[in-house]
Amino acid sequence: MHIPWRRILFGIASVLVTVQAGVLAILSLIAELRKRRELPAHFPHSARIDDTVEDNTIGIYTYGSDLYAAMLDAIDNAQQTIYLETFIWKGDQLGEIFKERLARKAAEGVQVYVIFDGFGNLVVPSSFKHFPASIHTLEYRTLSRVWYAFDFRRYAVDHRKLLVVDHTVAFIGGFNIGQLYATEWRDTHLRISGPAALELAAAFIDFWNRNHTTQLAINAVTDRPWPSAITILRNDPARLLFPVRAMYIDAIDRAQQHIYVTNAYFIPDRVVLDALIKAARRGVDVRVLLPWQSNHVTADWLARGFFTTCLRHGVRIFAYQHAMIHAKTATIDGVWSTIGTANLDRLSLSGNYEINVAIQDPQVAATMEQIYASDLTNAIELTLAAWQQRPWYVRISELVLSPLRPLL
Repeated sequence: MHIPWRRILFGIASVLVTVQAGVLAILSLIAELRKRRELPAHFPHSARIDDTVEDNTIGIYTYGSDLYAAMLDAIDNAQQTIYLETFIWKGDQLGEIFKERLARKAAEGVQVYVIFDGFGNLVVPSSFKHFPASIHTLEYRTLSRVWYAFDFRRYAVDHRKLLVVDHTVAFIGGFNIGQLYATEWRDTHLRISGPAALELAAAFIDFWNRNHTTQLAINAVTDRPWPSAITILRNDPARLLFPVRAMYIDAIDRAQQHIYVTNAYFIPDRVVLDALIKAARRGVDVRVLLPWQSNHVTADWLARGFFTTCLRHGVRIFAYQHAMIHAKTATIDGVWSTIGTANLDRLSLSGNYEINVAIQDPQVAATMEQIYASDLTNAIELTLAAWQQRPWYVRISELVLSPLRPLL
């Protein structure tokens, strides 16, 4: 009996999807059980570290409570405009504090604009998403119209985390807004006070003006400075622009001494992975720090599928312990650093709306290296010999889940 090849392929795909679903269900259950037994998160961190780059003051935050206090202080001191954009805005006590402070400034006559991602806040109560009429609000939604399903650019989410006050003070990085992130997650955020903040204001305004419907447009920034030591890179799926990915590849290719990467979800595409491997082969000390157990078990296991290849070619892997590390940073050769919102996965590098700041400054690089050294005290280094001894069922799980890499 002849069986059509289409039926065979469909059968194989169905079996694979079923097995993947089963593996993910088991892994999710194990992760949940572990989470219930875990002690409260603890990890080394420092207070804000300040540097000066050209005419800008740069502040780097590695602890949520410190960052949120600084953001609220900037909001309280706003005179003209506040632009707040975030992927996740939890409706908890901290979320309510931000909402109340913004409403207070709007009542005083400050022009307050808020953008939050609809998908990122699906589980947030709808009542929390209602803002006073004095606050200009945009909930960005993917696939908001039926025909958008035929345009892959419309699948992008707004993964940016950005606050700009009066066009002169800006915050950008990995922190979303929520009480969980204040003390239990290790993340990195950047504060820019000075002319470079204007470029981040322009990024917010451009996004608002292209996506608002019933709201009024914001006057465009016409006096943007040319980038020099500080460069703002925006991934813009609507225009098929993904400079953050190109930034990483170019910086890795230039490395001669060391590459220190910290990322929440390490699922690189072939070109990014090849760049890291080639750097290691030419003698560069390449280190990747990532969470051993993140908030997304699927991402953890997809990342682990790259460990053997990395370790065999000299890319060192460090697993962060006792807390979720959500930072999206890198520093190279004591010269170049980046802090931003983009993960090292396909969704961030060639899919979603993201912003990273690249800084060429030895002082900032030294600060980033200091932070990296502190983080390594809370991490274990994986070795090839030890990794090759992992159980057979772990290897099979990695293999079964590997086809999901292009989706993340």
